[in-house]
Amino acid sequence: MSGTSEGPTPAADLDRSAVTESDHQASPRTGAPEDREGADLTDGTDSTGTAGGDRRDGPPPAYRSVFATAPLAMAVVDREGLVTDANRALGALLAGGPEDLVGRVAADLLDLASDARSWHAYREVLRGRQARLRCTRRLKQPDGRSLWVQITVAPLDGDPAGVLLSVADISVHRDLQARLRHLQMHDPVTRLPNRTLFFERVSAALEAESYDDGGTGRIGLCYLDIDGFKAVNDTLGHRVGDRLLASVAERLTACAQEAGRNRPSVPLVARLGGDEFALLVEDSTGTEQLADLAESVLKALQAPFDLAGHRLNVSASIGVVERHAAGTTATGLMQAADTTLYWAKVDGKDRWTLFDPERNAHLMTRQALASTLRPAIERGEFRLEYQPLVGMADGRLRGVEALVRWDHPRFGLLPPNRFVALAEEDGSIVPLGRWVLATACRQARRWQLERPEEPPLFVSVNVAVRQVWDSDLVADVADILDETGLAPHLLQLELTESAVMGSAGRPLQALQALSDMGVGIAIDDFGTGYSNLAYLSRLPVSVLKLDGSFVRGFQYEGAGAAPNPADQVVVEAMIDLAHRLGLTVTAECVETSAQAGRLRSIGCDTGQGWLYSRPVSPDRISELLLGSASYAVGNP
Repeated sequence: MSGTSEGPTPAADLDRSAVTESDHQASPRTGAPEDREGADLTDGTDSTGTAGGDRRDGPPPAYRSVFATAPLAMAVVDREGLVTDANRALGALLAGGPEDLVGRVAADLLDLASDARSWHAYREVLRGRQARLRCTRRLKQPDGRSLWVQITVAPLDGDPAGVLLSVADISVHRDLQARLRHLQMHDPVTRLPNRTLFFERVSAALEAESYDDGGTGRIGLCYLDIDGFKAVNDTLGHRVGDRLLASVAERLTACAQEAGRNRPSVPLVARLGGDEFALLVEDSTGTEQLADLAESVLKALQAPFDLAGHRLNVSASIGVVERHAAGTTATGLMQAADTTLYWAKVDGKDRWTLFDPERNAHLMTRQALASTLRPAIERGEFRLEYQPLVGMADGRLRGVEALVRWDHPRFGLLPPNRFVALAEEDGSIVPLGRWVLATACRQARRWQLERPEEPPLFVSVNVAVRQVWDSDLVADVADILDETGLAPHLLQLELTESAVMGSAGRPLQALQALSDMGVGIAIDDFGTGYSNLAYLSRLPVSVLKLDGSFVRGFQYEGAGAAPNPADQVVVEAMIDLAHRLGLTVTAECVETSAQAGRLRSIGCDTGQGWLYSRPVSPDRISELLLGSASYAVGNP
């Protein structure tokens, strides 16, 4: 009885050089004994019982015996594709006698027409194009067992010409391959599909043919890791950690099976490495389905784990991505999931977070800025603007604060809050800060030389704590002052309150050295940080800059309205304290004449804000100096 095929059929393994010789006919007989004997294998039947009719020119009995008793299953097939001779091994393989196979269509016996490529190659061999075919088939036997066989078809010379078909049972080899692949594709701890198999499934799900013929055309992914898993390994050992991972895998599998109930497919659960797991949802129906799955996972993991005498409570952070499969790549899907998992961690853990394209775009912009920051410094893409610092008593221009801007070729003019934190993270704040300091001092000296008869302006420059730690700030300031010719008292360095109040060791020594040099030290955003007033008295500080949040309380909101009394009391106290310590006070964010009047009445020394001017170019400051600008109260 002939077998039938089932399951996937691998593509044929062709001898390409032979296939390309499509116009070449079968080789003529050479007259050699071997050729003649091989050509006549299709004729006759001998005493061994091999099927076929008697022919006077048949092969010697020795060859007949070899063919009939060979352990390799073989058959001779004519140009029409019919079996003309078969041996016992093939009959046994196909559950019948060799005589039962004669006259049968060989392609039907071995399912050679099940895929187009094999069928085409087989017909090429029959036509004598000298092509060799090798393919693999799964044959089902009458008792229900299945065999994997490798079929080889090669041309035979003879008259009439035909082909030799051989069939080798490779079931043991295939089973071994399957077991090895299973081991290769599954995690030994959790027995879940591993990263390799997971990416195979993702790639297959994203191929167009997998969703063009039906389904939703969407794909979803829950990417999670166990919060604090490292602590379990470190305190209880890797054996307990592995048991925890196996138990987590069981609960995730149960969640997937429940989620797949009444749906076409069950989500694939995989361990991607460490304490990272993924649940892949093919043909997802939308974000609601993924959200429900993520919620069920969080709930399932909330129950305690009893492992080797230890009761453990764990949680997970989950990144959720759901999108159209078209246009999505496996790499892009995983990058989005990884980013979203990071957001879930940052947002507080023990939660799931859905991928947000806008949030991701901001993150991508941030990464793009970070990667180009150092080259931008070398290319000179930064520039300085200056905001006037005005005396509250007389409205005269006393100094300016230098504010750096990045003239980015792609994103336009960027304010410091877009890139300064990045510069501090990667250390590029050191060369950037050095450039800002040198440029500001050079400009301040230029203004001084332009108006020698007027009191010179001082310039205030922001300094990050990392500049103190990662560079010799004192030496940099001394060199720049010497190079530009600017007097030390015309330079003021601003540090945030949190940075200055926590200074000790080297930072404090640097501040003291700068103060001894004659450079002014200002605390920026005062009132929003540590506010350690006892420590303040021991710092080499000359100026306090009140944070704008206090100054805004002085703004009148309507006719007859009064300023916030609490803010006024706080500001009065800070100004009084600063003056008692010998410090001057600058108010930031002064926007109205009413604010300026109240600040002047309680003794504030200097004001800065849009009432006087926005940050402007150096040329605009020069115009103000030439015009002897006076910022009287109420005159912006």
